[in-house]
Amino acid sequence: MPPVTILLVPDPRLKQVAVPVTSDTAGIHSLAQNLLDTMKAYPGCVGIAAPQIGELKRVIVVDVSGHKNAGDHHGLLILLNPKIVERKGEQIGREGCLSIPDYAARIRRAAFVQVEAYDLNFSVLRIDASGFEAVVLQHEIDHLNGILFLDRVASVKSDLFPRKKYLPQPERPKE
Repeated sequence: MPPVTILLVPDPRLKQVAVPVTSDTAGIHSLAQNLLDTMKAYPGCVGIAAPQIGELKRVIVVDVSGHKNAGDHHGLLILLNPKIVERKGEQIGREGCLSIPDYAARIRRAAFVQVEAYDLNFSVLRIDASGFEAVVLQHEIDHLNGILFLDRVASVKSDLFPRKKYLPQPERPKE
């Protein structure tokens, strides 16, 4: 599928809380594929949440495997109704977002998270993630709760800065 348009700040849908999905929710597999295709269309993108494409459903896709900071990771994760059930430690790192393409920021996050979620077959998953993958999971789960990384900036003066490298936009088919 071609990539879906990413919502940009200040679109109010980015601040809304997404609703849980069930095995009866129509279009879950299609939504997951749209998220995956859209994420892959942006080189360097390591995660995306359904609200970023205008779907207020609790679905995220994360894959840090191709990133230079990947460390230990779980590869491609398609998570339904993810929630963080445990947090440990602390790390500060630079974050960017497809929905806020002009800025990046230093954000304080847990160094380790345990996430409970469902896979596409609604089997229960428990993921222990640390380092970069933990940051990405926290970032994407924040999207499901209407939280943007801008909401977590401690000091706009010292922690928010223009993005050095803009993410290229994917090519769209001619209409």
